[in-house]
Amino acid sequence: MLRKVLIFLFITLFCTGQTGFSQNVIFPEVVLKNVPTDVQVQSDVELEYLILNKDTLELHQAGDSYVMNVKLENDIIKFSNPTIEYEKPLVIPGWLSLLPPLVAIVLALIFKEVLSSLFIGIFIGAATIGFYGGGFTGIFAAFFTVLDHYILNALLDSGHASVILFSVIIGSIVAIISKNGGMQGVVNRLIKYATNRKSGMLTAYFLGLAIFFDDYANTLVVGNTMRPITDKLKISREKLAYIVDSTAAPIAAVAFITTWIGAELTYISDGISKIEIQQGVVISESAYGIFINSLAYSFYPVFTLFFVFFMLYKQRDFGPMYKAEIKTLKDGITADTVTNRELEEFNPVKNAKIKAYNAIIPVFIVISGTFLGLLVTGISASNTELLAQGIDLSNGTWAAIGTEGGEAVGFFRKLGIVIGNADSYVALLWSSMAGLAAAIIMTVSQRIMTLKESMDAMLVGINTMMPAVVILILAWSLAGVTESLSTAEYLKAFFGSDFSHVWVIPALTFVLSAFIAFSTGSSWSTMALMYPLVIPLSFAVAAGDPNFSEMAIMYNTIASVLAGSVLGDHCSPISDTTILSSLATSCDHIQHVRTQMPYALTVGSVALFIGVIPTAFGVPSLIAFAVGIAILFLVVHFVGKKV
Repeated sequence: MLRKVLIFLFITLFCTGQTGFSQNVIFPEVVLKNVPTDVQVQSDVELEYLILNKDTLELHQAGDSYVMNVKLENDIIKFSNPTIEYEKPLVIPGWLSLLPPLVAIVLALIFKEVLSSLFIGIFIGAATIGFYGGGFTGIFAAFFTVLDHYILNALLDSGHASVILFSVIIGSIVAIISKNGGMQGVVNRLIKYATNRKSGMLTAYFLGLAIFFDDYANTLVVGNTMRPITDKLKISREKLAYIVDSTAAPIAAVAFITTWIGAELTYISDGISKIEIQQGVVISESAYGIFINSLAYSFYPVFTLFFVFFMLYKQRDFGPMYKAEIKTLKDGITADTVTNRELEEFNPVKNAKIKAYNAIIPVFIVISGTFLGLLVTGISASNTELLAQGIDLSNGTWAAIGTEGGEAVGFFRKLGIVIGNADSYVALLWSSMAGLAAAIIMTVSQRIMTLKESMDAMLVGINTMMPAVVILILAWSLAGVTESLSTAEYLKAFFGSDFSHVWVIPALTFVLSAFIAFSTGSSWSTMALMYPLVIPLSFAVAAGDPNFSEMAIMYNTIASVLAGSVLGDHCSPISDTTILSSLATSCDHIQHVRTQMPYALTVGSVALFIGVIPTAFGVPSLIAFAVGIAILFLVVHFVGKKV
């Protein structure tokens, strides 16, 4: 009897112990068949592995939870421990994840209409998820999911909302400084330098280089400022959009101090940590130092800047851009070529004072205010970070920045760290609001327009931005669909097996990054996906081959992610930066993509075959730059036709 009681108690205690703690596996909403997927595991006790479908899966600590890599062949999920809690994901074929972006891109290029193309792409993604989740009824429900889930989520994202606000405020500023005569004053001043088509294009080019610290601010300010001048000089909107788009992102990608640097340094730092853990080596070089060294391999952004200059200086074009330029020279900027009809309302009012400072001061406030906002938010974030690390701040936050390793760092390195920690969205909002306030105050105080007229002009400016803002929202929604369908993960897995030879790694990284950015419309998400994969991979593969320098291959690979992302953005009709370029210049969006793509692919090909691949074999990057720039000059000279 006693023995039976003891056995009963033992079983009871054992069962209680098993159920006293919880284990929860959190699958993504969608898992692609035979595609490795990271899955989060939450547990009250320490775990080293889980057994799923008879496969032993290793767990890795990730903060307060664990992560395991899962590959499912079908929708059967069976853990060895029956107490594990989980919600069953939808398991779909991987190729279906490519349909939404590819359909949207193909339809946009065929029909030259982007709104319906983006909507159809989003619907196909939502319908795919709906069908696997609820059968044919799920397809009908997906029509409404497009609005109440994907578009709504795109609007609820604070970063997206900031870009929308910044865009419409810039539009408002442009409307007010156009109505009060300030823009005409700027045009009258710049026209002294922009006396012909060549000087007009070069003026836009150098303005694009000057606003190097943020691609959004660069695109909207330069595009809106130069548009009246280039219109008068019969420079096509397509050409202006190309100049704006091909200076904004490339200069932001290679400048030492930009709003991109924070994300890049985070990814590089995480990659270095993985290398140190996996390879058992210590890399003393900082993330910022690695970024600076990688610039020696940033072929596409640098080649693009030279290529644009050659095109403008030689006044030569080819392909669709040549046709657009010839048409504009013949017909001028007609009503049909203007995307926003409301621009006709931007003519100065009757009693306007044609004074350049009415435009220069608000625009200067936007530009300088953005930089100041980056410093303020960056120092604030750095202060919080240093306090959390227990760093001595007795000499001030600036003095303590960069001293975590015990060594003093230079001014520009500190500045790079500060701007890397900054909140660029907040900085852009602050500066644009300050610029708008200045424009209104200057207009009303000089009695050029009443306050009511200024507000009406502001609404006109907001209205001109609406078509492009709608495209932006739909593009972000499509990006949300591709994220739900793990499109980028499928592409990574599809190409992953080809990472075998050392020299292949930078080249394939460049191509894959470009294709992912083209398909998803986001260089930032491409970097987030590719950096964690290729940084440790490039170092590990190169370290195993005595014929290659692991650090040089890693620098090349890091630069290839960034360069490929920019190339993909330049070619994609669903890219937010490409859409913003069309918005700022009032260029038909599909025409902008069609005219820019041949140029981007030309430069991308030279970057790959003259820059990325040869330097992976050990050719000095200076030689690659010299040869590549010379080839691009010859392409412009011999392929381009005089306009």
